[in-house]
Amino acid sequence: MFSISDIGKAHDCSGYSRRDFLRVGALGGLTLPSLLAAKEKLPTRDVSVVLLFLNGGPPHIEFFDPKMTAPAEFRSITGEVKTNIPGVTFGGTFPRLAKLTDKFSIVRSYASRNSGHKYDPVTVAGNPLKASMSSLYSRVVGANHPATGLPTNTLILPEAIDPDLKLNANFETQALPTLTQGGDLGKSYQAFNPAGGGDINADMRLQVKADRLADRRGLLKSIDRLRRDVDASGSVESADRYQQQAFETITRGAADAFNWTQEDPKTIARYDTRTLFDQKELQRWHDMKRASNLLGLQMLMARRLCERGAGFVTVSDCGWDYHANNNSPKRMAGIWPMGGQVDHAVSAFIEDVHARGLSEKILLVVTGEMGRTPRINKNGGRDHYGNLTSLLVSGGGLNMGRVIGESDRQAAEPATRPYNPKHLMSTIMHALFDIGQLRVTDGVPKPVVDVITAGTPIEELV
Repeated sequence: MFSISDIGKAHDCSGYSRRDFLRVGALGGLTLPSLLAAKEKLPTRDVSVVLLFLNGGPPHIEFFDPKMTAPAEFRSITGEVKTNIPGVTFGGTFPRLAKLTDKFSIVRSYASRNSGHKYDPVTVAGNPLKASMSSLYSRVVGANHPATGLPTNTLILPEAIDPDLKLNANFETQALPTLTQGGDLGKSYQAFNPAGGGDINADMRLQVKADRLADRRGLLKSIDRLRRDVDASGSVESADRYQQQAFETITRGAADAFNWTQEDPKTIARYDTRTLFDQKELQRWHDMKRASNLLGLQMLMARRLCERGAGFVTVSDCGWDYHANNNSPKRMAGIWPMGGQVDHAVSAFIEDVHARGLSEKILLVVTGEMGRTPRINKNGGRDHYGNLTSLLVSGGGLNMGRVIGESDRQAAEPATRPYNPKHLMSTIMHALFDIGQLRVTDGVPKPVVDVITAGTPIEELV
């Protein structure tokens, strides 16, 4: 919960009490990183990143490499759909993306080399700081955008869309901290989670008396006085990082970026995936307790945040562990609604970003912690597999319309130059930063610079 209110008598002359400020609770590192960022030219490009992470291990065959000429026990159970690229097909749940292949690239020879439910093998990629890509970005630019106050590293869960949603815990809940971990950089740079508690849209507003709403000048003076009082008292330094970031966001007027309901109803309808399937039907299975039908609106929120200065947004979509055992639907039945949702949400995002002229400024990356076994198991499912992993990349100034690399006949191994998470991290960092400028920028620790500038991007994308 985080709000600043005015009600009550124990307030100072500006209308706010110390207690009211301390009720603010939710968003990452105040003042120093932001002020430093505002005072010097940062080595960043005008690019934001949206990482759509499909937690659980999406099957690479049913996604973008269906192998319909392979023996039956290997080929896509959803069939295939022709794309706009001659001779290239996708899994059968992706008809909309199949028509947009000029607006993204896929990598068929990418392998996470991870076969367990931890996400840091992808987002950290073995770097010595043990810090996720999003945390590294936040460390360079500051935890809050200097102009808008928005967190520069944000995690969007389904609960951020529907605060009343109560998803149960499972293995994905335990692994979630590894998705955006701060590592040696500390918790100040890990992702802000707006679903951390309370109704963000209702609470992230400055509450003032009705007779003062019209006095905009007085309101601004009150906010400024509050900020000075807080800085002088040192109470910000004693508050936790979430309180600090919430205060920064509220006083800079950026809280509405999280309010997706402010969008044009037609835009909401284009993104909305809530009518595609009944999420409660999937949540009956243990491995799908965190599955939801809110991905479209999560992607809409991500676009809103990027427009307003949130440099790195991670969207988490759970429910991709398809063993087809007692914990998940038989014969991978969940792939139909979940795959259809990804097709709808990602297509809507790409089309919207292009329509707004933002395709060069927003980089979308879609992947998971691993792929799944090429051979279908006895239950009609696929098990953990790190030798190939789905990867889609759209926008951000990278090369689009390409199918990069090939897998072997059974989609078991890369048949061409293999790429891994280190290549992916380097690709993303090159999109976000002017690497040459970063090397000579003051104020960025050398170990951070070394991690960001290490590695080689995916050659065909840059």
